[in-house]
Amino acid sequence: MAANLFYFLVFPGLLFAGVTGAFLSWFDRKITARVQFRKGPPVLQPFYDFFKLLLVKETILPKYGSPVVFLLAPVFAVFGATAAGVFIMLPLFNITTGFKGDLLVIFYLLTIPSFSYIIGAIASGNPLAAVGGSREMKLILSYELTFLLVIAGVIMKCRQQIDLYTIIQTQQTGTAFIGSISGVLLFIVGIFCIQAKLAFVPFDMPEAEAEITEGIFIEYSGTAYAFIKLAKFIMLFVLPAFIICLLMKGFRLEGIGILWAVLKVLAVVLILTLIRNTNPRIKIKQAMSFFLIWMNMLAVIAIVLIYFGY
Repeated sequence: MAANLFYFLVFPGLLFAGVTGAFLSWFDRKITARVQFRKGPPVLQPFYDFFKLLLVKETILPKYGSPVVFLLAPVFAVFGATAAGVFIMLPLFNITTGFKGDLLVIFYLLTIPSFSYIIGAIASGNPLAAVGGSREMKLILSYELTFLLVIAGVIMKCRQQIDLYTIIQTQQTGTAFIGSISGVLLFIVGIFCIQAKLAFVPFDMPEAEAEITEGIFIEYSGTAYAFIKLAKFIMLFVLPAFIICLLMKGFRLEGIGILWAVLKVLAVVLILTLIRNTNPRIKIKQAMSFFLIWMNMLAVIAIVLIYFGY
């Protein structure tokens, strides 16, 4: 019991994933600033922002809505992100437990933060939040099928194995799945799915500052918004780590492998940041067409190539 609590609350769970995600958030903001010819924030700025919201800013409850559900939604978002992170990190760090990282369990856990945001938006009673929640729901319906196809492709490449530990070991004893044509296609599709899950441009329409003024989070402030920030920090680390597990051989935490592991995570976040800074926000209809038609088509092509050994 004590070991399980340590895994969830300290390492590789809440504390470790939150701190690492905060540093990755700084990396994302720093690269964004450089792309825009700005200096960017100091390395501890995400921590300053988080603790200012947590300890200083007042939490204002909406007048028309359900305060209890409104406040619980960010807590569920942090729980879902942390649980997914633990189940991804345990096999990634080669920590042996009874759970070996069942992909379907991880897939469902990764949807909890998004659904929590929707529930919180509806509970706020704000019409702009409801618009953001509606957009988030449509976005989920678009990219989750595509993300499931990516996972199905990885399962096929690993001879129908669905536990993350075996998938990582298969690649480490052979070659990384990304080293094949089908693996490259799955990586491209997976990157865009992660972009949408993180609500990064061009898929930030649920927040859309210029249109619906933070939309889905418009009523959040203080401690409640700090929990949302924490969930986003964790997801910014967990999702790149997941794609590294699925297609990029995972981590080897010994010698030069430690540096290589860090570079893998930074490389994936760098790709996400560059996509974010080189594309305009698209409409929700365009996003749905992008995933339901083009990304699904790429994923199906990858699955067909896997069937023929490519």
